[in-house]
Amino acid sequence: MSTFPERNSRQVTRSFRKLAEMTTDEAAEAVRDAPLVIIPVGAQEQHGGGMAMSTDTVRAIGVAERVAERLAGRAVIAPAVPYGVSPHHMAFAGTMTLSPATFMQVLRDLVGGLREHGWRQFLVITGHGGNNAALSVLAQEYVRSELTFAWTPVTSVVSDLIEGVSELHGHAGEAETAQMLYLAPELVQADRLEPGATTLDELTTTARLSRESRGPRLSVGFDAYHKRGVLGDPRRATAEDGRLLIETAADRIAAFADELLSA
Repeated sequence: MSTFPERNSRQVTRSFRKLAEMTTDEAAEAVRDAPLVIIPVGAQEQHGGGMAMSTDTVRAIGVAERVAERLAGRAVIAPAVPYGVSPHHMAFAGTMTLSPATFMQVLRDLVGGLREHGWRQFLVITGHGGNNAALSVLAQEYVRSELTFAWTPVTSVVSDLIEGVSELHGHAGEAETAQMLYLAPELVQADRLEPGATTLDELTTTARLSRESRGPRLSVGFDAYHKRGVLGDPRRATAEDGRLLIETAADRIAAFADELLSA
């Protein structure tokens, strides 16, 4: 993968607070001092033969921590939800999935519980694209509520920075692998990374139709894309590429959250 645009390094302050590490007294104080709850959500699903199945959860947590750092004490991080909507990966061993209805109910219950303690603003950061549709539906339920419910993916927030990748890229490909090389290189087995489908011509008809941006929508399993469930060539990823994507995603999401908190 070609080198991403250069970006100045930033000092990591580690000023974020995790709800799971607080006492109940500290949580009561945090309701007043940190009105935003960030909830990382991910998935337990295959990421090819060279990357851990916790990839999407690791990336969501990594971005959530950096967003909270940038908000300087005005947000707390809730424990991550490590399961997501992953039926399209069930052809691969080790994948576990929630139904969309269960996934939404889990978040409803978590948000509802924190609401009882006084929190009213929530930001879900998802590392798994399969959660997007359920999160979009769930967000509609809170439109007329006194709660603020926002959500964001990770990679698509910085899609403008992704250059020099395969014609076909995405799941377990260059961008996701780069992010993991930056956040958790111990969970990447570099010698086992292998290219998946890298051009549209390699796809089956149903897989190609599922990627159409206009017209009817079609969902297919990832085994319809490639026998290893990989899109792109993860061997081309570098930790420096991942640093740019993760840190810029955190910058952009934090800027959104800062404005939201100021509203």
